[in-house]
Amino acid sequence: MGDFVVASKLGSGAFSEVFKCVRKSDGKTYALKKVKMQKLSAKEKENALNEVRILASLNHPNIAGYKEAFFEDSTLCLCIVMEYCDNGDLQTKINNAKKTSRFTKEADVWSIFYQMVLGLKSLHDKKIIHRDIKCANVFLTKDGMVKLGDLNVSKIAKAGILKT
Repeated sequence: MGDFVVASKLGSGAFSEVFKCVRKSDGKTYALKKVKMQKLSAKEKENALNEVRILASLNHPNIAGYKEAFFEDSTLCLCIVMEYCDNGDLQTKINNAKKTSRFTKEADVWSIFYQMVLGLKSLHDKKIIHRDIKCANVFLTKDGMVKLGDLNVSKIAKAGILKT
């Protein structure tokens, strides 16, 4: 963690927190997910490590890009450094539109949907099933890119099938 400066907290779940941070060595902004490993069951630990393996194997414009992972001894956290999406997530975009009674342009809706499908296709081509597609796991950039993220519960379909 010494190479990163935390700028703000982006969100949290039951066993993890995500921060916007800047890497000192290159000055770039990243999303850093800290998974609290000591609170996880053996299966949940396996899922966290599985997420790192899957992310590291992917390179697609519609999947949140993996940069690196490391273990932080002082907090017993697995830290996953990923591409930062500077326009938040789709759930927040929808909630903000509801609050302000504003409609999203149909062309924008189709663009988001199309890019989600491209991301899913890239996963499925590698026999990876996301298993947690929801608006909160669809990330947006200010230049209009859509990226699927949070592959914590994703699985690789061995022999073409899943057992769960």
